[in-house]
Amino acid sequence: MIETSGVPPHKIIGVAIIWNEQGEILIDRRRPKGVMGGLWEFPGGKIEKSETVEQCIKREIYEELGIDIEVGERLITIDHTYTHLRVTLVVHHCRHLSGTPQPLECDEVRWVSLEELSQFTFPEANVQIIEALQQNKEFI
Repeated sequence: MIETSGVPPHKIIGVAIIWNEQGEILIDRRRPKGVMGGLWEFPGGKIEKSETVEQCIKREIYEELGIDIEVGERLITIDHTYTHLRVTLVVHHCRHLSGTPQPLECDEVRWVSLEELSQFTFPEANVQIIEALQQNKEFI
């Protein structure tokens, strides 16, 4: 008999808050199928072995959106447990350098102002990111 502990798997994810010249933030909408489908999120992805958070963010953004970014200072680190998964989100401010964002791994991409973020539905863990952004407006 196989015994499971009931502990959800843990993923460490590099997350990008990508700012453009107009002070807007890039968000993307998850594809409708799958876990948390259709929700909006800040782009990023799972950190691979032998990869720094900064390298992960830069790679994931290029793979998912086809753009080049500069990874800046860390905004916040969040530990959150969903029923199916435990995540550690390592969130960094980033600056858009070149390329037009393309929805390569998502349904839609959009540049939005900090004030507009409240109009979109994000996964529960992202609420803390939005709160941190609203409290740290001096980065803009």
